[in-house]
Amino acid sequence: MVPGGGARTSGTLPGVKHFKACWRLLRLAAHILLGLWTVAFRFPALSPEQQQMRVQAWSLKLLACAGVSLAIRGQPPAGGPVMLVANHLSWLDIPVLHAARYCRFVSKSDVQGWPLIGALATAAGTLYIERNVRRDAMRLVRTMHQALEQGEVLAVFPEGTTGDGREMLPFHANLLQAAVLADAAVQPVGLRFTDQASGATCFAPSYIGDETLIGSIWRTLCAPPIVAIVHFGMSEQANGRDRRMWALHLHRTVDSLRRS
Repeated sequence: MVPGGGARTSGTLPGVKHFKACWRLLRLAAHILLGLWTVAFRFPALSPEQQQMRVQAWSLKLLACAGVSLAIRGQPPAGGPVMLVANHLSWLDIPVLHAARYCRFVSKSDVQGWPLIGALATAAGTLYIERNVRRDAMRLVRTMHQALEQGEVLAVFPEGTTGDGREMLPFHANLLQAAVLADAAVQPVGLRFTDQASGATCFAPSYIGDETLIGSIWRTLCAPPIVAIVHFGMSEQANGRDRRMWALHLHRTVDSLRRS
């Protein structure tokens, strides 16, 4: 993997780079604290639609604090019911998708207990799954089915974990069952990070293998300006396909979107 996500800007001294990273870190920390304050004191008085708008605006500002700009290709869904299916690269993927279009994510239950992040994820409507409990997948599919029937926009990462940004991992088909049961549309989404100056793929935000979250965050903050590209494909129905066949087709579609 390419450390640091690409070549360092010519003439940039390490001290200057680290100063910028520290400034970004301070802004990021302040923004997270502001988000927690908003969730605790403002959210109770807001309607669901107003909460969703706040989540989207907060996510866009978080990207700016980290030195990341957003580029949207294709057309985000105007409303639900729809399930967004995306490749998974980084800890940044969730705020990137939230900034492009508010949605309710499916995440592992561990996230709910994370300091600070867990409270923000829960307030944003995240649905949690106990991966070590086989029956919990069935419970989650029922919950997702109900959410889709209520016209919500859901988002899943069928790879189940982050990839290296070069080759996608196989898609797990289980959660697609909710869309099959609800006869809801699924919209494929390709995610990619690029260096703003060169347009080359940027690996700085990656979070795989033995990497630590703190290390990935620091590497992202040290990197030159990054562009997060969110490429929305055309929504589609199951059209008689079972979830496994549909997952194979969506894998090919998402792979094409993230490369284009």
